[in-house]
Amino acid sequence: MDLTIIIPSYNTKDLLDRCLSSIYISLLKSKLAFEIIVVDNASNDDTRKLLKEKYPRVIKIFNKQNSGYGKANNQGIKDAKGEYVLLLNSDIRVMEDGIERLLRFAKENPKSFAGGKLFNEDKSPQASSGPMYTLPVVFAMLFCKGDTLGITRYSPDHINKVDWVSGACLLGKKEAFVDAGLFDEGIFMYMEEIEFLYRAKQKGYTTLFYPSACFVHTGAASSGERKTSVLNIFRGLCYFYRKHRS
Repeated sequence: MDLTIIIPSYNTKDLLDRCLSSIYISLLKSKLAFEIIVVDNASNDDTRKLLKEKYPRVIKIFNKQNSGYGKANNQGIKDAKGEYVLLLNSDIRVMEDGIERLLRFAKENPKSFAGGKLFNEDKSPQASSGPMYTLPVVFAMLFCKGDTLGITRYSPDHINKVDWVSGACLLGKKEAFVDAGLFDEGIFMYMEEIEFLYRAKQKGYTTLFYPSACFVHTGAASSGERKTSVLNIFRGLCYFYRKHRS
């Protein structure tokens, strides 16, 4: 098996349908041997009915409660048969041959994790990579409009070595995910990939942004209103500092 695609899901039936359709269209003429695993965190919006009736080939993990992003991905990674693992959010739509491009790039760059270029629904670039959240970076984000100015979060137009890429589209070898220790399940949502890639860097892995593999990302589809997203990011930052700093 060349590739396992893992999609955590929580009450995003229509977006998940779009995501799965875009994967199959993208890989329609591909020679890749791939599998898709959807880990559903107790959705109550007919997601499971959709998966059973429309996508029988998809491997399904049905959780009894919402276990969060990190734990859901860990479940999928542990069951993955692919040499490489691609993590996708359910609100991702694959553009053209984005998956194959990202996989080829990853194979050319061993001991790395790779992320593609994300776009908003209006096709404007979505900032989805950045530097590690040191105290100056956190200060710039909170008080200096760091995200708006492209200091703390950005979307380059060229291949770039970065400290993190968005977990909405993250690819690496299965053995690399396992070697780096998988996701910390103490983080429920947001900051998991940043904390994970921080540990991966300590193990000698690099993180690369690859703009030639393109994906549309709706964003915050499972977390509800923006206030909830901001609070979860803040909680994730606090958790990161408690764990990795004095």
